[in-house]
Amino acid sequence: MFITKEADYAVRVIRDLSFKGKEKVRNICESEQIPRQYGYKILKKLEKAGLVLSYRGVDGGYALVREPRLITLFDVITAVDRDLLLNECLRHGVSCPMNGKGARRCKVHGEFSRIQALILKHLKEKSLAEIF
Repeated sequence: MFITKEADYAVRVIRDLSFKGKEKVRNICESEQIPRQYGYKILKKLEKAGLVLSYRGVDGGYALVREPRLITLFDVITAVDRDLLLNECLRHGVSCPMNGKGARRCKVHGEFSRIQALILKHLKEKSLAEIF
């Protein structure tokens, strides 16, 4: 699957934080209908990617590191899903037996590559502020 459930949840987490500022995991999960075990896992990945900061203690929670106008869907999705691929044959280093040289060049692979490039381009184009 191109956009995983985890990536969808990550976008929802960022959306919630963009509206509320610093927020506790349980509140994010409740308002965005995300199972709490996913919420913790996703927030750790978003923190590792430099999109959110965690705050410890009674008044702790998570907050965005930068404004939504400086974050794209591409940023969020690749924070949780490193390989954003339309098809397995597009993975770097994968040798597809159907994609030979010259006349045996797979036209399907070429089309998947073209579509993949368009999708990545569009995911990078708009900031989250433009779509939230």
